[in-house]
Amino acid sequence: MLDTRSIPIEIGHYLAGFADGEGSFNVSFRPRSDYRMPWKVSLCFNISQRDEVILSKFKRHFGCGTMRQRRDGVWYYEVNNLTAIRDSVIPFFERFRFLSAKKQRDFAKFKELAGLLAEGRHLHRDGIEDILRIRSDMNDGGNRRYVDEAILAAFENPQRLDARRS
Repeated sequence: MLDTRSIPIEIGHYLAGFADGEGSFNVSFRPRSDYRMPWKVSLCFNISQRDEVILSKFKRHFGCGTMRQRRDGVWYYEVNNLTAIRDSVIPFFERFRFLSAKKQRDFAKFKELAGLLAEGRHLHRDGIEDILRIRSDMNDGGNRRYVDEAILAAFENPQRLDARRS
């Protein structure tokens, strides 16, 4: 688990402020025919920037995650491993808090989702319904690849996984 006390306070507040403006907490659904459930549910904290230096500080201080560069030159840092999210990302942002109400709200929902996934609730339809309810206003609703109705319909008819939002 991340020892947040080892992070210099000025660095911690800088990174939290940067993530407050540029970071994102997400939950995604991916269709999976090789799972007993029709969906793989994943959490992700990510942040992108043209300058890799700041993102490398996240990676260094969090001690987890991956960095990659897109074709357009933008660097992307993400943590999508549930253990790393619970052991590093969440403790960091619990210590170095956000100032914006929106990011505080999204982070609180992200923490709730991490708890549900850790409990295995995503492995049951009622848990999926809870996850969909919680994510409904994260990131102001955002663009979703799969609409909630399509996600739920896949439990009755796995052939309906092609019901993407265009």
